[in-house]
Formats: sequence, C-alpha cells, structure tokens
Amino acid sequence: GIALPALRNWLGIEGSLAANEPAATGPVVYYQDPDRKPVYSAEPRQSADGRPFRAVRASEDIGFEEKPESKEQAAQAEKGRILYYRNPMGLPDTSPVPKKDSMGMDYLPVYAGEASEDGIIKLTPGRIQRSGVRSEPVRRQSIAQIIRVPGVVQLDERRISVVAIRADAFVQEVAPVTTGDRVAKGTRLARIYSPEISTAGAQFITELNAAARGVPEGGARQRLENLGVPPEIIAEIERSRKVPPTINWSAPRDGIVLERNVSDGMKMAAGTSLFRLADISTIWVLADVPERELSDVRIGAPTTVRLRGRPGVAFEGRVSVIYPQIAEATRTAKVRIELANPDGVLLPNMYADVEIGAGDASAALAVPSSAVIDSGTRRIVILDLGEGRFEPREVKLGRRGDGLVAISEGVSEG
Repeated sequence: GIALPALRNWLGIEGSLAANEPAATGPVVYYQDPDRKPVYSAEPRQSADGRPFRAVRASEDIGFEEKPESKEQAAQAEKGRILYYRNPMGLPDTSPVPKKDSMGMDYLPVYAGEASEDGIIKLTPGRIQRSGVRSEPVRRQSIAQIIRVPGVVQLDERRISVVAIRADAFVQEVAPVTTGDRVAKGTRLARIYSPEISTAGAQFITELNAAARGVPEGGARQRLENLGVPPEIIAEIERSRKVPPTINWSAPRDGIVLERNVSDGMKMAAGTSLFRLADISTIWVLADVPERELSDVRIGAPTTVRLRGRPGVAFEGRVSVIYPQIAEATRTAKVRIELANPDGVLLPNMYADVEIGAGDASAALAVPSSAVIDSGTRRIVILDLGEGRFEPREVKLGRRGDGLVAISEGVSEG
C-alpha cells in the first residue's frame, strides 16, 4: 500500500494542481464522455459502463468564442501561416485580410496545407448545440402538395329545368308553390287554359272518330306533343274523347323552385317561363386556381371542401373539369368539383374553402423546407460532413408541400 506520508504528499500535489486549474464558468452547453472521448450529448446521459457524462460549460468549450489572438496563434503553430480568408457560406469570394460578409459573419481563415477543404465550415460541438442545428438525411419520399383556393357553390347546369308553355295561354290557377319550395316530379304547378291547345285537342278527337271508320289518323296527336301537352293529358283525351277546359302543368323533375313568374289570371305568351326548378342532390363547387399553380392540378385529383358558414363540416370530392380559359382580371382558372348533396346543405352561391391534392404522387429526393437557403438567385443547402464540418452546396429545387421541398440536382440520397 501507499505510506501515509506519501499519500499526504500526493494529495498535496494534486490539490495544488486542482487549485491552480481555473474553475469552469457559464451555462452547461453539452455533455461529454467521461473519458473525454469525442462522444457528446445534449442531455445528461451515462456511458456504457454506467458512468455519467461530464458537463461541459461555456468557458470549457473551444469554439468561435475563443480570443482571436490565441486561436490564430494556435492554428498557425499547428498548421502554418494563414493563406487567405474565405467566405463563410462557400461563395467564391476571398480576402487577404479579415472581414465580414453582408450578414455580419466573419470570413474564415485558410491555413497552409488546408486549401483542400476550401468551402468547409467547422463548428465546435458547443457552438452546434447552442445554435439548435438539426441534421437530417436526404430521403426519397412522396411530397403531399396541397393547393388552397377559394370557391363558390353553383348549381349543376344539367339539373336545371324551365317550365314553359309553347302556346299563348291564360293562367287559371297557380298551385301554392313559392320560391325555395321543394317539389317532386309530377307535382301540379299551375292550371292553364290555351285556345291553341284546345283547338288541337278537338282536331285530335275528330281524327280519332274518323280513324274508327277506317280513315287514317292525321297529325293532331303530333301537334299536341309539339305544343308540350303532357302525355297523360293526351292519353286522357284519347280515352274520354273530351278536351278538358284547363290543363294541369306539372313539375318535370324533383328539385327546388328557383323562380316563380306567374300569378292567377295572367296571360302568358308562347315560350314564357312559368317556373324555374333545380335538382340540388348533386352540386358543383367552382374553385379559382391561380395560373401559376394550374399545371399541378389533374382531373380526378382529390379535394376537400369546407363551407365558411359551416367550418366543422367537410365534403370530399374530385376535380371533374378544368375550364379551358384564364380570367383576364384575376389570372385564375375555374376548376369544377362535383359533390353529392343529399341533405341539401350545399346551397347555390355559398362561399367555400377548397383544398386540392396536387402534384405528382411519385417519390422524389426531398429535404425539409427549413434546410434550404434561398437568396432569390441561388438555392443552397448545408451538408453535414460529420465532426463539426459543414459544406454549402448549391441545388436545384422541385415541388414543395407538407413541409418538404424536392431536390432535383445537387445532392444524393442519404
């Protein structure tokens, strides 16, 4: 064993050495392996044999915070003289004397024998930890691009009907149907009297009686059909051999009443619209897509429609038509989305917020959008080369979406 006096002497020496070593100051910037190996952690942790990592404070971290004089002297002693100073972002710009770039960053010295690493930025672990830098590998993945545009609910043009009379007529009575009412196919809308229809009906009866005596039937039936007389009325005339004084005009389809243009006792000229009906079981949403994003929209693309009056309700649909013209004033194109509307929640002229799934669904090399530095003329990403070494790399960008941006040139997978 060690003799007691020798132990006292050893402790005295070590104590004096410890006393002479300056105490670490400042906040803890990271944690290092207890054997001072190049293994670091942002949080407290233990080594493989259960020992805690040592806390490294700001005064112990050797980085850009060192005094410029001591860092320069140490670098010169180890690597040689300074050849020049290079741009910190890897731009082709050097200086024979220390200077700062437009962002206030110091130009980096290049020493003799170090020119092969021109363009490499070196940071200490503490500097990296304090800056909050996060590195991710370049991965091949699908980018979910969403185009968000405004839209307006519109009627399906194929489901609009106009109830009109093809002959001059008098409105005997209008059914108690008003604008906004829902009607079913065959519902009586009005009772009318038309001298022209009555004359055609009388001629039809004459031809029916003559046909019973073997005389060929003329064109009275066709004339009634041309005047728009409902088939059930023609069948009733043929059965009873009587022309009804008035005729009930019925709804040709299920729907809501958009317009009512008649009143009791009115005289209607041929072609005048009595009612305008629309079936709203299927509805359109017309979205205004900016010209610059139109190339990313495809027929059949999935869409989500949310009404501004019902923000908690979403309707799923697909793009059915991309209109072939651009509005000159707004530089947008109309995109039609067809939606089922069985409950009648979607009403014409409602405003809507539309999300259109756009772009190519195939995978592409992608990085987080925050990893790209876009100056307007150059697009740069910073490659993590390990051991605190970083290299700016100019890239070409592709589509964006879901917090990612595709890289078409400049980096490889991994």
